Amino acid sequence: MDHHTNPVVENVFGISWLSFNLSNVMMIPIVSAIVFFFFLWASRNLQMKPTGMQNFVEWLIDFVKGIINDTMDWKTGKIFLPLGLTLITYILISNLVGVATLGFVGQDLWWKSPTADATLTLTLSAMVVLLTHYYGVKTKGTKAYLKEYVSPVPIMLPFKIIEEFTNTLTLGLRLFGNIYAGEVLLILLVGLGTTGGIFGLIAAPIPLMVWQGFSLFIGAIQAFIFTMLTMVYMSHKVSSDH
Repeated sequence: MDHHTNPVVENVFGISWLSFNLSNVMMIPIVSAIVFFFFLWASRNLQMKPTGMQNFVEWLIDFVKGIINDTMDWKTGKIFLPLGLTLITYILISNLVGVATLGFVGQDLWWKSPTADATLTLTLSAMVVLLTHYYGVKTKGTKAYLKEYVSPVPIMLPFKIIEEFTNTLTLGLRLFGNIYAGEVLLILLVGLGTTGGIFGLIAAPIPLMVWQGFSLFIGAIQAFIFTMLTMVYMSHKVSSDH
């Protein structure tokens, strides 16, 4: 498996620059369905003393609440609990679906982590940054919010605009780079096992399992970092002390 490509449809609607990555088109709803049915299953039989998956979900909720409490006061940040819970679970599942297995049809890579594509991660980061602006205006009012861009002096305006773009890029590209690099190495190790003869069959499985375990750790860390930075950016927009 020396080379792989993404299944892409180009010239959509006759527009030369418009194309769709069919792997992303397939994987995004699959991951969304996994997250939806996971929470549906975990909440199917709620109990006062939680056990099993209900206990895990309640721990996850407390974990996200902890992230919010570390970045802003709970009175301000409690409305962001659903956002944080959605982000951490969706990104975590997205990061991990390509770790357990990769799906090829010919040379086309269909089954993979959707977060291994910069288009998706940058879209997520852009949505987060836009939400921070929305809640900043909603919390402080348009005039007071815009005034922060020219304080303490008007010369700060271009620097603060540049900061918004760099926040978007770093938030999205950090997630993409870590997950993409992990999947590339997985593909190389699988290729070693399938094309390396007897030596490949013997040498590949152990580093493949080790790297899969490490990728699970990296996937969880990146989901946490993305969620934490989202709340940090949100705190900067809605908290009066920033």
